[in-house]
Amino acid sequence: MTTQTDATLGVPAGPRWPAWWTTWMFLKNRQAIIPKLHDRFGDSFSIKILPGPRTFVIFSDPADVKEIFAADPSQFHAGEGNAILEPVMGSHSLLITDDDEHKRSRKLLMPAFSGPTMKAYRPLVEAIAKAEVDSWDDGDTLVTLDRMNAITLDVILQVVFGVTDEERLAVLRPKVTKMVNIGAGMLLAWSWPNLYRVPPWRGYFKNQQEVDEILFAEIRERREAKDLEGRDDVLSRLLRAGEDDPDVEPLSDREMRDQLVTLLLAGHETTASALSWTLHELGRHPDLMRRATEAAANGDDAFLDACLKEAMRLHPVIDFVARTLQSDQVVAGRHLPEKVTVTPSIMLSHSREANFADAHEYRPDRFLTQGEVAANTWIPFGGGVRRCIGAAFSLMEGAAVLGEVLRRFEVTADQSAPNRLRNITNVPSDKAPLHLRAR
Repeated sequence: MTTQTDATLGVPAGPRWPAWWTTWMFLKNRQAIIPKLHDRFGDSFSIKILPGPRTFVIFSDPADVKEIFAADPSQFHAGEGNAILEPVMGSHSLLITDDDEHKRSRKLLMPAFSGPTMKAYRPLVEAIAKAEVDSWDDGDTLVTLDRMNAITLDVILQVVFGVTDEERLAVLRPKVTKMVNIGAGMLLAWSWPNLYRVPPWRGYFKNQQEVDEILFAEIRERREAKDLEGRDDVLSRLLRAGEDDPDVEPLSDREMRDQLVTLLLAGHETTASALSWTLHELGRHPDLMRRATEAAANGDDAFLDACLKEAMRLHPVIDFVARTLQSDQVVAGRHLPEKVTVTPSIMLSHSREANFADAHEYRPDRFLTQGEVAANTWIPFGGGVRRCIGAAFSLMEGAAVLGEVLRRFEVTADQSAPNRLRNITNVPSDKAPLHLRAR
């Protein structure tokens, strides 16, 4: 492999591959190329990504990651780094916006994800998980990813969207599932808008328009609801957000739609995948399975939380974050030009032996040992002012679902599940089949 460097600007070396090939591999199979490039070039290297092509600089050293997360967000734009998601999430999405618009949206959304609010959501999450687990039988083979997706989809629809009417849920489930099923190729519509007119893009975005119509109707109806003050779902909370602060303009219907879709896409299959990997790893480690079932029976969320976090470390669901420079910057001692995108690699950080001893092993106890997990090494939710707003919700949901499953069943896995990049998340390619044994 030949390399290219730019000593003047300080852009690190990277592969001399055609940009179209690098782009396709980055979107389709990062787990195949990123570790190999790290082995070849070290803790920082560059790649070229279309359109442009644009320069991405990948970082994995925790000191560099910390520097990027702590940098001035007005000069390190996370929204611009996520712009490829705009055709689906919308231009007002919390993941797409930067600067003042992002600050305003985050301020309005934060109360809906505060600690006390998590306690209000948990009973409904547990009820949804229990209803699913009640349909399982002793001796069944569980197609884990499918069943976890079913649970987390209903959590989004009921806890976030506030839709509890079964007739409406029956209409929304298949349409939302199709919307969530956004392959890497579908994201190319951001670069080439003409794709909207041809299959399969045309069908995908037609379905998205139908979901939008339902969401806008739900928002309008909810605004007029007489019991809005007494409703605890996220949508109702967002409709009330800002009403006591004259200095903050409430979210418009379009902004509300974009935030709801963002919560759907960022919080549905990501949590389902994390749960699938957790149950898969427990199914491969009988000793940990016994401890987890005891923890579930005793209401010990700390161990269940550690099991979930360790699965998210070993199997990063989202494997990188991105910040696009708005001016020339010195990053990790390198002079990088405006519009370079700096990219802390979650994948490389989580597999780094200097960060995690025996990094290839599933060892939840590392999250129970004080000081074993250092700052800026476990970063599944990103970091800094752009850390995922739904992080606490995801962990609460994960522990609640694990508890419901493990109070009723033990699971075993026959073999290790390979990874596949599906949509924008890493999932078990075989959907992590598990054998159920009633407790």
